[in-house]
Amino acid sequence: MADLFGNDAPPAPAREDAPRDDAPLANRLRPRTLDEVIGQEHLTGPEGAIGRMVNAGKLSSMILWGPPGTGKTSIARLLADAVGIRFVSISAVFSGVADLKKAFAEADRMAQAGQKTLLFVDEIHRFNRAQQDGFLPFVERGTVTLVGATTENPSFALNAALLSRAQVLILERLGHDALEALLARAEALESPLPLTPEARTALIASADGDGRFLLGQAETLYNAGLTEPLDPQALAKFLQRRVAVYDKDRDGHYNLISALHKSLRGSDPQAALYYLARMLTAGEEPLYVLRRLVRFASEDIGLADPQALTQCLAAKEAYQFLGSPEGELAIVQACLYCATAPKSNAAYAAQKSAFKAARETGSLMPPANILNAPTKLMKDIGYGAGYSYDHEAEEAFSGDNYWPEEMEPQTFYEPVERGFERKVHERIAYWDRLRAERENTHDPRI
Repeated sequence: MADLFGNDAPPAPAREDAPRDDAPLANRLRPRTLDEVIGQEHLTGPEGAIGRMVNAGKLSSMILWGPPGTGKTSIARLLADAVGIRFVSISAVFSGVADLKKAFAEADRMAQAGQKTLLFVDEIHRFNRAQQDGFLPFVERGTVTLVGATTENPSFALNAALLSRAQVLILERLGHDALEALLARAEALESPLPLTPEARTALIASADGDGRFLLGQAETLYNAGLTEPLDPQALAKFLQRRVAVYDKDRDGHYNLISALHKSLRGSDPQAALYYLARMLTAGEEPLYVLRRLVRFASEDIGLADPQALTQCLAAKEAYQFLGSPEGELAIVQACLYCATAPKSNAAYAAQKSAFKAARETGSLMPPANILNAPTKLMKDIGYGAGYSYDHEAEEAFSGDNYWPEEMEPQTFYEPVERGFERKVHERIAYWDRLRAERENTHDPRI
């Protein structure tokens, strides 16, 4: 594999000293050992993947995947301390190929001197595919132990080759108890927060699992020099509302639309409405949500309730006519209609089966009797010969065969016994019975 990064060796980067007394609260409260990391005991504990590596004194390359403010950077730094190896940190946001070349060259030089290097790459998903490939020879040779941090799903954001050489470890969103413990550490360092118990609970909830954000809010309260405790309403007014964590082109987007779709499919209107609200209040494009509802109406409801598709398209028209926020009520109405409608994926399954058969059978000709014959030549070779005009037959049904001669009749669409599709099932059974009767009538053996 080509070496993307050259071989020039710069001076070693300086290790960050202990934070100053006037450093931000989050920096001053960084854990000093892995035992002090809050909320990730499933990894850092004695039975966790990281705990086992540290106890063995050997680190494997890894990708730390988790939400913001869950301790990815702290864990990487403490890993290097725990096994006594050199720590180098770069950020994909601020670094380029030149920075990586320097880091790898220095790591190579230090390896020759018997000193191993842990290279921490923050936001590793921001490096492009070629740059990610450039890590491979240095990881394979053991020049560095790579620890990458990402908030994005590694399956989509990182090269398969890089993933095959690194263990993916998932950091959990910090729960209430973990965030409470973090606040307790802040208060031990500073002073009790000027909050009522209810406001304290509201502050923790506002962090949405992000420890760094929580400490930032606590520091804002300390800096304000408040003399009286704030209740939840006063706290909300003082700190303002936190915008939901949601990137419309990243995991949050796909996770929430998946949750909405599954809740609709599971006929849970309350959960569906919750995920719809999560998306819209976070700034999702309403027309995107409407497109997904229209798709759902065809894929998961179909002819069990043909009105579902009409409701969704009407909601689109209403939203475009009214705009936000008035038009969002129409989206809610369509969402609730779909959630409470009878479900059937028979049309969706029929589409997949029919498309598969079409690809496999290629260019089989339809039977000649159902082909139009606009020219004399086409009539002479049998196009249209023997065609039965159904409206002239009894019950407007001729019972003719419409399948290519080389192909047996197939069954693609099988309606369920729910909603309107129960009526469709009866109709198909009716036509099938008439077809069987017509076939028996024309069978010379009967």
